[in-house]
Amino acid sequence: MSLHDTLQVLDIIPGTSVDGPGLRTSIYFAGCSHRCPGCHNPQSWDFSGGHKMSIEEILQEIDRHGFNVTFSGGDPLYQLTGLTILSQKLKEKGYDIWCYTGFTYENIRQSPAIKELLTHIDVLVDGPFIESEKDLSLLFRGSANQRLIDIGKSGIGKTILWQPHF
Repeated sequence: MSLHDTLQVLDIIPGTSVDGPGLRTSIYFAGCSHRCPGCHNPQSWDFSGGHKMSIEEILQEIDRHGFNVTFSGGDPLYQLTGLTILSQKLKEKGYDIWCYTGFTYENIRQSPAIKELLTHIDVLVDGPFIESEKDLSLLFRGSANQRLIDIGKSGIGKTILWQPHF
């Protein structure tokens, strides 16, 4: 098993409704350098936290429940290669995928490696949590600077926000 066949996972929570529309399986990945003041999950900052899981083990857990998928953390983008492989396999199975990151879409979309991942992501929730912009009334995010970006509609050079259908 190569390094890219495993991901450092804090937890997998099936049936959650706070990380995207409908019931979802949220995968919380270990590791984050953003260290946002007021972060609701500071235990996720440790890159060696949680445990290693193979992509196959993660897929089996997701398939067991059948819910759409959300990548959270930490920041999943720190495990980009394995995350890209996982997301490709999930898309092949027909799953809708949301991904949270503390990076902004404008800062990451030019990277060839991230472009590959984004071809498999439906919605990117971008931007660091900013405590002074905390707003508990926001849908699926914690601070007003964070955006729900519809990756499929955004294309090159555009940023189109996701709109709820409920």
